[in-house]
Order: sequence, then structure tokens, then C-alpha cells
Amino acid sequence: MPSNTTAPPAKKKGRRARLIVLLLVLALVGAVAFGGWWGVGTVRASFPQTTGEVRIDALSGDVEVKRDANGIPQIYADNETDLFRAQGYVQAQDRFYEMDVRRHMTAGRLSEMFGEGQVDTDAFLRTLGWRQVAQQEYDKVLTPETKKYLQAYAEGVNAYLKDRAPKDVSVEYAALAFTNDYTIEPWTPVDSVAWLKAMAWDLRGNMQDEIDRSLLTSRLTPAQIKQLYPAYPYDLHQPILDRGTVDPVTKKFDPKAGKDEESGDGTGTGTGSGDGSGGASAQLAALSGLSDVLDEVPALLGPNGNGIGSNSWVVSGDLTTSGKPLLANDPHLAPMLPSLWYQMGLHCRSVSATCRYDVAGYTFSGMPGVIIGHNDSIAWGLTNLGADVTDLYLEKVSPEGYLVDGEVKPFDTREETIKVAGGDDRKITVRSTDRGPLVSDRSSELEKVGQKAPVGNAAPDRAEGYGVSLQWTALQPGKSMDAIFALNRAQDFKQFRAAAKNFEVPSQNLVYADTKGHIGYQSPGKIPRRATGDGTLPAPGWDSRYRWTGYIPFEQLPYEYDPDRGYIVTANQAVISPEQYPDLLTQDWGYGSRSQRINDLIESKTKDGGKISPDDMRTMQTDNRSEIATLLNPLLLKVDISDPYVREAQKLLEGWDYTQEPDSAAAAYFNAVWRNVLKLSFGDKLPKEVRAEGDCINVRPVDATGPVDKQNELVRECGERDADSAQPDGGDRWYEVVRPLLKQDKSEWWKTPATRTDPATETRDQLLARAMKDARWELTAKLGKDVSTWSWGRLHQLTLKNQTLGTAGPGMVQHLLNRGPWNLGGGEAAVDATGWNAAGGYEVIWVPSMRMVVNVGDWDRSRWINLSGASGHAYHDNYTDQTDAWARGELYDWAYGKAAVDAAAKDTLVLKP
Repeated sequence: MPSNTTAPPAKKKGRRARLIVLLLVLALVGAVAFGGWWGVGTVRASFPQTTGEVRIDALSGDVEVKRDANGIPQIYADNETDLFRAQGYVQAQDRFYEMDVRRHMTAGRLSEMFGEGQVDTDAFLRTLGWRQVAQQEYDKVLTPETKKYLQAYAEGVNAYLKDRAPKDVSVEYAALAFTNDYTIEPWTPVDSVAWLKAMAWDLRGNMQDEIDRSLLTSRLTPAQIKQLYPAYPYDLHQPILDRGTVDPVTKKFDPKAGKDEESGDGTGTGTGSGDGSGGASAQLAALSGLSDVLDEVPALLGPNGNGIGSNSWVVSGDLTTSGKPLLANDPHLAPMLPSLWYQMGLHCRSVSATCRYDVAGYTFSGMPGVIIGHNDSIAWGLTNLGADVTDLYLEKVSPEGYLVDGEVKPFDTREETIKVAGGDDRKITVRSTDRGPLVSDRSSELEKVGQKAPVGNAAPDRAEGYGVSLQWTALQPGKSMDAIFALNRAQDFKQFRAAAKNFEVPSQNLVYADTKGHIGYQSPGKIPRRATGDGTLPAPGWDSRYRWTGYIPFEQLPYEYDPDRGYIVTANQAVISPEQYPDLLTQDWGYGSRSQRINDLIESKTKDGGKISPDDMRTMQTDNRSEIATLLNPLLLKVDISDPYVREAQKLLEGWDYTQEPDSAAAAYFNAVWRNVLKLSFGDKLPKEVRAEGDCINVRPVDATGPVDKQNELVRECGERDADSAQPDGGDRWYEVVRPLLKQDKSEWWKTPATRTDPATETRDQLLARAMKDARWELTAKLGKDVSTWSWGRLHQLTLKNQTLGTAGPGMVQHLLNRGPWNLGGGEAAVDATGWNAAGGYEVIWVPSMRMVVNVGDWDRSRWINLSGASGHAYHDNYTDQTDAWARGELYDWAYGKAAVDAAAKDTLVLKP
């Protein structure tokens, strides 16, 4: 529910938020003070026309756009190109500023909009070359049909922009006009293709884990690091598939086969750098520099780390009240305003061989087609597979090139010019190896890579250090855009799998259901095979044994069709046991807390012949039970607390059912205790490179030896990581770290030094007692002395922010564009995954970005909701009109059939040739 009594959380200091330079902020303040016209009237000037008629030259026939009370458009056309032209027009009406920022981001051109503060970000994005790869896809890879649709979409966008001044497109352009003579450029098909690269970047897998493992070596031993990255708990959390293996004869995945003892253990052939000659870790300051660079890149889908994820599950008609399959999906991504998703329907008035689309669901503004949803025959959902599709390589660099197997190979180079609003152009040189770009060129710290890396005798002389290059599947031209349109048209599982084959990046879990009662799963994606190593640590670029040898053939990727158990759950857990599957997909799965809870809820509902209803699916989506509480809370209640002030808080945990409702005082106190347990046992032992900014502790210098003395004093060391991606983040990886330790009264992790107010701790219960005390004082400061007034929602708040002016503009402008806060329930690794980072605070940093429950075959009884609303225009009725219901866990009716759409229609706009 919205909070009207608590101030919004303080603005985060994360680098990702800084999209607007100070000059623009000052100009806005001046304009407000001088002109007085910046306000609601200016905002409303860009509201779109949603009724009557509009002429568009490119159309070949009339197109109807019917919008319901929530502004969700359903488009009806007689041919496919008109359908996608209209989609471009309508999305530009509602969201063009968002689209424009996205295309500048993917092209490394943010400086052209926002000035010199974005030069470093642009330089990194130019080094990755997203736009260049997107152009190659459009020119050489995508089918003529896909390119026709992309061109039609661009024509629709440009038809909307024609003869409109920027301020009439969106209010943000009026702000830019104060400091920048910015001109809106026409939309191009490649602008749409490039957005898939941003999607792939935020879902790229384990790059942050790869960096963090290396950074931890400055403070922790290899054995300790291994404890902090435990193996997936297959005995506790079942993977997506319970059967299947690759047939040794046909070399195809057999979903019905049982365990194959000869298939290998799935652990790969090495551990990152293998024999040690490549370096067990990259030089620490250098990798910290890379982490800083990653924080500079706007994470439009969510923070780096293992929190980002999604839930999706499908239940066969044998287990439902309707006798038809039910499919649920709720991707967990970054909260933003407007929401990342855009709801719409695309309908051929008469479906035929020449007009094949009758689809509705969620898409991205700036992209044609539907990403998640259903057509008249099938429904599908997505969650992130988390496949390891990125590898960092240490490179022995010289003026002549980089070393491979004793020979120096020249870099591929290109020059890039970054245009800067209000400043001089900047030129950079991008250098690439045959694996990928040299990302270390974009950081002064990264230039020193390898100066302290522990490498074996077989490694080349480090001299001035090693560079760092990146190999990533998304930097190769692919066919994912082809896959989107094919998914939208698919009529059965065979066609669905054929479409999934081209969904190369980002690699996703795809769940499926159809009107004939079938359910299924497919794991698509371009997933590399490595000659040596398992991708968990940076590898030696000078040793070709660590090269990628190819990709897992699609026919060998896991899939499932009508499993005997009658349901399929995907929530970023492991896909299949490594004992059954020979290829390495990743070593860094989500750890399965959410997926196992969903499995348990389905099992409990269907035991003894029970059936699942659509409302049961909705209820499961909002389940907020804390798994770590089931482990830790009983131990907290057994700790003897003598301080009556702390004991008063401890009593809140008595009888608590582990649910995390917004009004729960117990949930507030438990999560504060969990945060302090993590800080005391792990956080204060981690290096500054992974701890949150502002988290300062007194520690021995990294290179200290022997006892502390005058020559070797404690030093003040402050965290350097953006709070959203700092460690320990408190996610379900940390559940598995703590689970075995809770059975040990003594462990090195339970030891903490004495402070001025607290004695040292040696045992588990001593540390738990100190954590309960620290949590009591922390919440007293945040929520007051009276524990009866505490609530989880007052700590755990969501504020929706415009991603440019709303994060760095003056207060009045932020008030104009932003909304909230809302007090939320749920929590990290709960099914209702309102994520927070325990190292950074309690603020909500990722959310179920939408929710849907599809009633397969009875489409008009499906339900859906978005995080914010259809419109990107502040003060429009549909700006945040869905958020209150979303926060309460409600869903809205999802009209699909013509009669239902007509009944729900509030406005009708006719686009005419």
C-alpha cells in the first residue's frame, strides 16, 4: 500500500542513477524560478490523441486502436505490415522518450543527450559495440520478413514524430532544451534490434561472480571462498527437469530418459584458470575497476548480482479446476517509471496465411512483436536461465598486440567519436582480441591488471600488467529478433521449439502451454563449450586451451513435454542434475528457494486429488514466506537475552509464521537481524572492493603479516561497491552458506573482534545475540522505540523513479516525475520477490515487474497487471494507475477476444492511410 506517513528513502548514491549532468539540473532550477511555466500544463502538452482519426501516409488500410480504462492498446489491422506500423505509432505516442534514451544507451550516445557526465559510460558501451553488432544482425543475419516488420515499425514511429516539436513528444525534451539544442532523429530498424543487447547485458550470467571470486582472494583463502559459493543443493531444491539426458547415439536430448551414469558430472574440466598458469585471480584493483565500470552502465533490467530473476510455472489441465492448463509468469527486474513492460494486443482482423498474428501480452517499447504472452493457440513465459555466456580473459598486452601460445597477435582496432552536448567531441580507440573487446582500456585501474595476480611459472612476464578482454555470446550477430516473431505465430510445441532455436541471447527458460492441453519447457540459447575451465574465474588469454570450442547444439539442450508430474516450475534454479546432463550450462545457478517453494505449494494443493484454480496461481505469486527464517528463527528464540530492551524485540519472533506482510513487526525485526548476522559474520571480513559504499571498518592492511604492532596498525577501510550490487547481498546463495554453519557452535565465521561497546564473539549464539542487539538499535533509530509500531513495509519501500530527470534532477522535478513510496511485503528470495540488498539497506531494488496468469483456451478469463501503467507521460491517468493494485497483489481482467476488447474499450483511434 502507498505510504503517506513515511518520507521517501534517501536518494541512492549509485553511479547508475547519474544520467543528468549538473548543468542541466541548474538550468532546470533556473527555468522553474524564472519562467514559472514548468509544471503540469507542460507535461500534459505531450499527451497522445486516443480518439478520432489520424492520417498516416505509410498505411495501406484502416487500423483501429482500442484502449481500455488502463490505456492498454489492442490494435486491429488487415495486414502484417500495417499491424507493426501501428504498433510503432502507438508505442511512440506513449513511450517515445523512454525509447529514445534506450537507443542512445545501446549506441553509446548518452553524452549527446545528457552531456559530459556520460562520456565514460558511452566509451564502455562503444567498446562493447552493441550497436555495431545490431547493425550486423540487421544487414546479414535476420530474415527478409523480420526486416520488413522492423522497417514497418520504424515507419510507424516516424509517422508519429513527423511535424512534432520535441516538447510535444514528451516533457523531458522541454528540460533538455534548456541546455542542449537536441534534435530527435528518425527511428531506424537497428534501434529496435539493439535493445535486445541491453536485455542480454542485464541477463548475462555470472560475470559479477567471476569478478567477485577474484576480488575475495585479497582477504579470504580458497577454502573460504569456496564456502561462500556452495554447490547447488540438489537434495533440497529440485531442478526444473527431473528426467532426461543426451542420447549417446542420436546426440539429441531425450526428455523421457532416466539418469545416465556415464554422462559425466557436469562440473567442467577445470576450475577457472586450471593449472594455475593463467592466474587464480586477476589483479585486485584492476577487477575492482572493472566492477566500477559495470556499475556505470545503466542497468535497465536490474542490479548486477544473483538477485535478478523471475518466476514462471505451468500446470496441466489434469491438475486445474477448469481442466485446462494454467500458466503464470512474473519477471523480477528493476523498478522504474515507466515500467519496463508495455502491455498490448496485435490482431489481424482475419487471421490467414497472409496475416498470421493474433497475439497479446507484454513487449518492450521500441520493439515490435510481443515478448511474453499468448496467441489463439499457445501461451508462453520466460525466466532467466542464467547460463554462463561471458568469460573474462587476462591478456598479456604489448604495443604490438596480445600474446597467444607464444605468438603476438595484432589487435583489431577501430576509432570512435563521442559527441558531447555542450562540450567537445571525445575520441577513443577500441582494441579487440579474437575473443572480444579489451574492456580494460576503459578504466585507469584496469590498465594495471595482473600486477599482483598470483600466477604460475608458465605465465608470461607481467611487466606492466595484463589487460582484460571479454568474450560474450551477445557480441556475435544472432537471430533473436527472428525468434520473437516466430514465437508470436507458433501454433504447437513443434513450432514453439523451432522459434526457440533462434532465441540465442539472452538465454532463457521458456515455459509453454496450448489449447490441446499440452505443457512444455525449452532451454534455448547460444551456450559455449570450453576446452578447459568452467568459467568461474578469469582465464589466461595467452593459452589457447581456454578457448571456446563451439556451442551446445540446440538439439542437445534440455526440454520437456507433458511430464508425468503434471507441472513445470522455473525460477532460476538449476535446469537438470549434472549427473544426468553432460554439458556445463553454468556453475552459478540461483539456489532454488523460490522454485522449491512454488513446487511445494503446487504439491500441497494437488495432493489427495486437489485442483488448482486461477486464483490459486495468483495467491502463489504473492507468497512471501521467508525460507531463511525457517532455519534461523528457531535458533534466535533459544538465545538467552538478558537486556530487556532487546528481549522486547526478540518476543516479536515468538509465534511468527515466517510471512513477510507489510504490517508485520516480526518480519521487520527478523530481516534486520538477518542483515546484521551477515554483516558480522561475513561482511566485515570481505574486502572493500565488494562491500557497500560508506561501509567502513578498521582492518589490517591486505599485505600485513605477523601480529598487529606499530608498524602494522589497523587501517580505516571503506566499501567501494554500489549498494545494489554489494556483498553479502542476503540472497539465497547466502542461505546455503549459512545453512551448514547454523549446525556448528564454533566456526571462524562466528568470530568477531571486540568493540568499545561489545565483547568479541566466539560462538554462534554469541554472534546471534549481538546481531539481535544491533538490529534492535538499528530499528529503534529507523522506526522508533515502540516495537508495536514497527512494520516491515515502513522499512521495505518502493519508490518509482523516472530513469533520467527523476533520479538526478532538482527536487521539484523529481516530485513532478516520480511516485511513491509504497510500503511492500515480500522479500529477497521469496516468491513475492521484492528484492533488497542486505549489504545496502532495506529499500526495494527489484520487483515482480509484471504478473500474469493465463487461462489457456479460455483466454478472456486470463489476468494480468503491470508495475506502473501504459503511459510514460507524468500526470497522465495511466502513468501509475496499476501500481496500487500491483502492490496489493491484485490482477486485472485481460481482454483478448474481439467481443471482450470491444466491451472493455474506452477510447478508439482510427489510423487511416
